[in-house]
Amino acid sequence: MNHEQLVFLAVLTPAMGATLMWSFERWPNVRDGISLASAALLFALVVSMYPEVVNGIRLAAYWGAVLPGLELGFVVEPLGLMFALVSSLLWLITTIYSIGYMRGQNAANQTRFFIFFALSLTATMAIAFSANLFTLFIAYEALTLATYPLVAHYGTPAAKAGARVYIGLLLSTSIGFLLIAIIWTWSVAGTLDFVPGGILTGKAEPWVVGVLLALYVFGIGKAGVMPFHRWLPSAMVAPAPVSALLHAVAVVKAGVFSVLKVVIYIFGIDLLAELGSGRWLMYVAAATILLASLVALREDNIKARLAYSTISQLSYIVLGAMLASSLGIIGGAMHIAMHAFGKITLFFCAGAIFASTGEIVLSRMRGVGRRMPFTMGAFFIASLSIIGLPPAGGLWSKWYLALGTLDAGEYLLLGVLLVSATLNVAYLIPISIKAFFSPADNPVYDEGIHEAPTLCVVALCLSAFGCLVLFVYPDPFYQLAASLVR
Repeated sequence: MNHEQLVFLAVLTPAMGATLMWSFERWPNVRDGISLASAALLFALVVSMYPEVVNGIRLAAYWGAVLPGLELGFVVEPLGLMFALVSSLLWLITTIYSIGYMRGQNAANQTRFFIFFALSLTATMAIAFSANLFTLFIAYEALTLATYPLVAHYGTPAAKAGARVYIGLLLSTSIGFLLIAIIWTWSVAGTLDFVPGGILTGKAEPWVVGVLLALYVFGIGKAGVMPFHRWLPSAMVAPAPVSALLHAVAVVKAGVFSVLKVVIYIFGIDLLAELGSGRWLMYVAAATILLASLVALREDNIKARLAYSTISQLSYIVLGAMLASSLGIIGGAMHIAMHAFGKITLFFCAGAIFASTGEIVLSRMRGVGRRMPFTMGAFFIASLSIIGLPPAGGLWSKWYLALGTLDAGEYLLLGVLLVSATLNVAYLIPISIKAFFSPADNPVYDEGIHEAPTLCVVALCLSAFGCLVLFVYPDPFYQLAASLVR
């Protein structure tokens, strides 16, 4: 198999799996087997790309020009491969979880659920491997459309209302800001290709660079930078596996990945460092980090608390990009992986608690850890990763981000990171403490509550184990991140 075939197969494998799932709708076991096989195949294909990409080889595949100068194409470079590795592995783990969760809940429209889940991964792979802004924009919009039915899956008035906010905010920011930025970039640079070092140096006035950067940051609404963050808590009406998809596998990571990719390959960190165009956006990201953490602290709904935690953690990556330094880029890129494993575990655990108890209110979860020790043990490990404490992988990305603030002389931003870590402790660790050590004051816990379906527990234990592995062996992701700034 040549490079072109390998890249096309990686992008299209989830879509081909979705087609087969639709064909075998009447046989749920076969359908779920196809979903697992598709996820496993995708992960194997992405892993097979690693040796060449880490050694500096770029794998490319092009479909051709839609219009003169607007070409649909894919190039596998280190940042895209990192995103694809995280997404493909977590799709496999999420599929295991989804089968257990959806069957345990006897959920309706399961085939539709798995089909759109797979289509979302095709859009995610297209984003990861996009060779230019045109391809990125098409795949970005496709991801929004593919995930809309998942957010609205339950079909309740609340689900429909949340889905409307979700698609409304994401489409309005992408069309109102991102598309304008892309057209403007084309007119200034004469190309939309992602090029190491950027394409704007010597072609745009400093004020144009600043305005373009703002349009990209706010136009990529999936990055969740305030004030364009409301879609995230609104989407929490979706099933737990969808929340995991939104927060770890695809959507939000597509957002912050796109911000990083634009900074590295459209602007270039040298240009941004020279002009200081991202300085005020650093403080917007810092404000988002703190404000979202404070909101999370007061939320008593577990999914809402985790949603605002995600908004805060995403801006760590945006902050790393705006620092426009080697250490900031490394920290931001690594945080894509570290946050993904931690946050997907937290949402898996929240879904498992709901599946077993029907409970989403944190103040009524005291004592649940003694009934669900695997679930709450995994929750504790994932919390350590989100905070950035050993022995979990989140330590390394936050370490490099902290070094990035020192390298840039931004000591106030270092303080923001430290305060944020303290707030992370405040809104996450008490959940585990109360779950294990507080007396159970919810009568439902006397009614034979036990762990969620086996596949759910297997999946959340796997992702929690991933948090520990990334502490001991972060090298694959570090190598990819470091190669971005060589």
